[in-house]
Amino acid sequence: MNALDRKVLRDLRLLWSQALTIALVVASGVGGFIASLSAVDSLAQARDAFYASARFADVFTMVHRAPQATARRLAELPGVVDVQATVESWARVTVPGSPDPVIGQLIGVNAREPHRLNRLVLRTGRWPDARTHGGSEMEAVATESFAQAHRLRPGDTVSALFNGRLHTLRITGTALSPEYIFGGLFGMPDLRAFGVFWVDHDALAAASDMTGAFTRVAIKLAPGASEPAVLDAVTRALVRYGGSPAHGREAQPSHAMLDNEIREQQVIGTVLPAIFLAVAGFLLHVVTARLVATQREQVAALKALGYGNRAIALHYLKLVSPMVLAGCALGIALGRWLGELIVAIYAQMFRFPVLDHRIDPALALTAFGIVAATAVLGTLTAIAATVKLSPAEAMRPPAPGRYRRALLERLPRLRPSPALRMIARNIERRPLRAFITVGGIAAAVAIVIMGNFFRDAIDAIVDTQFNRGMRSDIIVWTTDSVNASAGRELARIPGVLQVEAGRRLEVRFIHGAVAEKGLLEGEAPRSQLLHVIDISGRAVAPGVHGVLMTDRLAAKLRLRAGDEFTVEVREGAREVRRVVLERTVGDMMGLNAFMERDALNRLLGDGDLANFFSLRVLPGRVPQVLERTQQLPRVAGAFAKATMVRNMQEISARNVRVMSGILTVFAVVIAVGVVYNNARIALSERTWELASLRVLGFTRAEVSMLLLGELAIAIAVALPLGMLLGWGLTHGVVALVKSDQFQFPVAIQPRTYAWAALAVVAAGVASALVVRRHVDRLDMVAALKTRE
Repeated sequence: MNALDRKVLRDLRLLWSQALTIALVVASGVGGFIASLSAVDSLAQARDAFYASARFADVFTMVHRAPQATARRLAELPGVVDVQATVESWARVTVPGSPDPVIGQLIGVNAREPHRLNRLVLRTGRWPDARTHGGSEMEAVATESFAQAHRLRPGDTVSALFNGRLHTLRITGTALSPEYIFGGLFGMPDLRAFGVFWVDHDALAAASDMTGAFTRVAIKLAPGASEPAVLDAVTRALVRYGGSPAHGREAQPSHAMLDNEIREQQVIGTVLPAIFLAVAGFLLHVVTARLVATQREQVAALKALGYGNRAIALHYLKLVSPMVLAGCALGIALGRWLGELIVAIYAQMFRFPVLDHRIDPALALTAFGIVAATAVLGTLTAIAATVKLSPAEAMRPPAPGRYRRALLERLPRLRPSPALRMIARNIERRPLRAFITVGGIAAAVAIVIMGNFFRDAIDAIVDTQFNRGMRSDIIVWTTDSVNASAGRELARIPGVLQVEAGRRLEVRFIHGAVAEKGLLEGEAPRSQLLHVIDISGRAVAPGVHGVLMTDRLAAKLRLRAGDEFTVEVREGAREVRRVVLERTVGDMMGLNAFMERDALNRLLGDGDLANFFSLRVLPGRVPQVLERTQQLPRVAGAFAKATMVRNMQEISARNVRVMSGILTVFAVVIAVGVVYNNARIALSERTWELASLRVLGFTRAEVSMLLLGELAIAIAVALPLGMLLGWGLTHGVVALVKSDQFQFPVAIQPRTYAWAALAVVAAGVASALVVRRHVDRLDMVAALKTRE
């Protein structure tokens, strides 16, 4: 071992605490990078493997009733490889012992001829046997998530009302499907209120009056086939059978939610670790620069003894490398643990046959490469000025700083104390150091805000969509559009105080050469139970002579207020109408447009039609009202607002707690790393000065104030800057993860700012107290013998 290597070991022993904090910051960046992206990669790999093994279809559509011969004609379309036609039916399901209303989807399967597309994976039990059903009882396999949520086992039964008749479904097992990886309605995870049941095809067809026909078709495309051309051909072929517009995977609910989650986590897993690694680079630069400054004479001696610039630079890189390597090793271990935790959360929302956490070696190498490049750059820029000096010049102490009256002293009528003047002058003398310190602490504040923002966003969504937008207690929808007078039957249910009728249609909006699919919703005139709320929380009236449209949809269609465009209804008689855009609204949910229901019916030339009803109910009567709605034949389903809010908060609360906890810990590590390293190096730089002040009669508290006062000012300045940075970071991330289906509202509560400030201040105070102990133990005799 040569002399320089022994010097590295001695320096690491003296700098062990600073090296530890730097390694922890590096570990936070590497751990966050690996955890986020490895979890997303694991999710994507599980998706791709399941899609491939299950032969997940590329095109989907629904019809009212089409003969089986039509499916054979679809298979002859150019670009189509395989077609699978099934009988499916929506049902109102009642689970014994559960008060929650359940929407069930019944799908016909043939145990002797398994599905060629969207193949099922049987998890427990056995497939339904057609020979065992009789009368109103059928055997069924349920989705695994639904069965677990309701603790259903083979042999248990549930009731299903469909096609006007009540049937008993006896559970024989559980299964997974690539079509229902995500379970829920309206884009929200709800494992209790939505279930899929696979029953014998012949039994379901007979009970639904669909013998020899199908209601849903899935299509597999050939490699290189034109999806738009196939979608158009399938839609035209099924229009005579009441077919809905064919759509690809991007509009398949489960795939869309899964794809959005992957995209969002890729953004978060890239942006946040980049902040950690940037702070780690700053710390390496600061620590190395100050270390080289305190070892100026040693560098000069080494150059005088014949060591070249390259050897000295390599020496300091060796000093930094253990910090970086330890940080990377710890970060990879941390990333593995956090990645497994995130994957476990994913497993509660998305159901796969196999979902294992894997770290791609290329991902770990990428993280190491980024950290190594940051460390090398930070170290070389820190030592560049010193190693260029000649030995004779480096032997001399650096020229003393040019102190002058600080800005604080030049303010009129302000008489700062001597200690405050010394602190202000020292900050102005080294502005870059102050800037880096403030920037690192501000980054910590911003990360805490970003981590806790999601909790505030969930609260804002609940308040906007459910407390302000949905004033009703229950939403009931029908199988088809019915006369709005059907609401009177609902109003007669005991406990119902108010009923409002609405109509919601699937349409295509066309302006010039641009077309987008979405929903056109007709609300009751001067509605009291259902409001359109913009992203800032204000109620906006729906269109009367035209439509009110979400701003994202208007931007996609290149529309401005007053422009005329085409609405093509994608169900029923498929009317095509020209309408005017009245104004836009910043709605957080989907690509939608709104009109008063009467105006919508007049536009389509229909009578007084509706297909959903909003109900306000007496407190405590919601379960009884839901039970009564189950008995109405034209009702397709119903849900209670309170149940949706509860399910949403239960799932989101767990995920948000984990996310905010991880990011808060990482932010505290950054704050400790910045504050502690700055204080320790400032102490080593100013040891002689502080010892001199002690000899002159300054108390330990006064001497500590001179050293730590700069950090206190840096924290005070960094807090508002960090809050502003957190606000900007949140807006940036929300803009990056925004999709057609959903946009997070940027609503940061005062409690989030307060928590960020408290966490960072606590970390700073703890670091300062540790440094204060070193000041109290200062050896004045040894310090005064140090050459100035």
